[in-house]
Amino acid sequence: MGSAFNGASLQRVAHGSLLRIKNDKPKRKEMTTMKTLITSQNSLLTILRSRSASILVALTLGAFALASVPTAFGVVPAPDGSYPNGNTAEGGNALLDLTTGESNTAVGLDALSSDTTGSNNTAIGFAVLLNNTTSSNNTGNGFQALEFNMTGSNNTANGAAALQNNTAGSFNTGNGVDALFGNTIGNFNTADGFLTLSANTTGNFNTANGTAALQNNTIGSNNTAAGTQALSKNITGINNTADGVNALFGNTTGNNNTATGEAALFRNTTGSSNIALGFNAGSSLTTGNNNIHIGNAGVAAEGNTIRVGRQGAQTRTFIAGISGVAVAGSAVVANVNGQLGIAASSERFKDDIKPMNKVSEALFAFKPVTFRYKKEIDPARTLQFGLVAEDVEKVNPALVARDKEGKAYTVRYDQVNAMLLNEFLKEHRKNEEQEKTIAELKSGMTTLAAVVKEQGSQIQKVSAQLATAGPSPGGLEPSRLATNRIRTGGPALQMVSNP
Repeated sequence: MGSAFNGASLQRVAHGSLLRIKNDKPKRKEMTTMKTLITSQNSLLTILRSRSASILVALTLGAFALASVPTAFGVVPAPDGSYPNGNTAEGGNALLDLTTGESNTAVGLDALSSDTTGSNNTAIGFAVLLNNTTSSNNTGNGFQALEFNMTGSNNTANGAAALQNNTAGSFNTGNGVDALFGNTIGNFNTADGFLTLSANTTGNFNTANGTAALQNNTIGSNNTAAGTQALSKNITGINNTADGVNALFGNTTGNNNTATGEAALFRNTTGSSNIALGFNAGSSLTTGNNNIHIGNAGVAAEGNTIRVGRQGAQTRTFIAGISGVAVAGSAVVANVNGQLGIAASSERFKDDIKPMNKVSEALFAFKPVTFRYKKEIDPARTLQFGLVAEDVEKVNPALVARDKEGKAYTVRYDQVNAMLLNEFLKEHRKNEEQEKTIAELKSGMTTLAAVVKEQGSQIQKVSAQLATAGPSPGGLEPSRLATNRIRTGGPALQMVSNP
C-alpha cells in the first residue's frame, strides 16, 4: 500500500493498543484487590465483619473511578476500517492501491484493490470492482460484481457477476445474478433480473426487467423488455418494446417492433415495424413487416396486414365514428374470411372475362319483397325493400353469399346491379334498332306521299284536258296506252295535236 494507507494502519494499531491499555488498567487493579482479600490468613467472615466500613468505602470509590474512565467508541471491539479522506476498507487487499481517492467503501477480499484516484465507489463482496482504477460513483454488491470495470462511472451492480465484464460503460444498472454480465462499453442500460442483458456488450439505452429478458442482446440499442424471456434472443435489433412473458422471444435482428401480452410476436425473428397486442398476438409471424395484430396470431411471413380478433371468437363488431358520418369514397366489403376491402373492377384482377348475354335474364324470375328485420337486428323495425336469399339461390346460386356453414346468408346485390345493367343495355339496343326501322319507314312514306301527290296532280291535268276536248277529228284523243300508264302510276304520254 501507499504511505498514507500504511500510516493509517499504524494509527489503527496504535489506537487499538491505547484502547486496550486504558481498559486494562482498572481491571488489573480490581483483580489484585480481590486476590488480596481472598488470600488473607483471616477468615472471610472475620475480614468482612472487621472491615465492612472500609470495604464499602473502597468499593464506592472504585465504582466512581471506573465510571470516570472515558470511552472512545460506542461499540466493542472498536471499528478498525476507517482511513483518511473518508475511505473505508475491510478485507484482504481491499483498497490496496488507493492514493488520492475519496469516500470509497470496500468490504471483501480484493474489493476495489486497484482503485487509485476513483472516488465515491462502494464495493461489497469478493473481487467487487477489482480492476477499477480512476472511475467514480460505482456501486458493486455481490461476488465479482463490476469486477473488470476500469473507467466506467455511475454504474450500479447488485448480484453475483452483475456487470462483471464492464470496462468503460457508464450509467448502467444491473440487479440480479449475471445481470449485464457481458457489458463492456454499453451505456445507460438497466437490467433487473437473473441473466437480464447478460450478453450485452456495446448496446445502449436498453431496459430489461425479468429473468433472461434481453439475455442474448449484444449491440442492439433502445430496446425495452419487461417479462421473463422477453426479447430473450434479440441480438442486434433496435427500438423494440416487449411487455409480457416471452414477448418477442425469438426476435434476433428485427427493429421497431412492439409486443404487449404473453408470447406476443413470439416467433418473429427478422420482421420489423410490427405491432401485436394481446395473448399470443402475432405469435405466428416470422419475417413479415408492417403488421398490426390485435388478439390475432397472424400468418407466418405475411406483411402489411391488420388483423383484429379471431374468426369464430368474436361475432360482433362496434366501431365508433362511422355511423352517421358523411364521407366520399368506395363501398367497403367483407369476404367470408372477414377481410375488408374494396371490390376491384380492373381487368388486372380478373380472369375468364366474357359477355353476360342471357345470364342476366334470371332477373325476371326474382321476386322482390318488402320486409322488416327482426327486432334484435333492427330495433326500429324500419321497412326494407329487397330480395330473399333463399329465393335467389333457387334461381341462380352464384348470386348469394354464404356463412361459415355454407348456408345462404345474403344476396350479392352488387352482382344483381350488373345483371340489371346488362338487361337495360339489351333493351336499349332493341329500342335503337326499332327507332332506326321507324325512321326508315317514315322516310319511305314521305317519298311515297310525294309520288302520290305528283301523280294526283298529273291526273288532274289530264282530266281537265279531256273535259275540254271535243270528239272532232281535230281534237285531242288519248290513246289506250296513255290511259293504262296513268292507271298503273307511270308517267303519262305526251299528247300531240293532229294537223
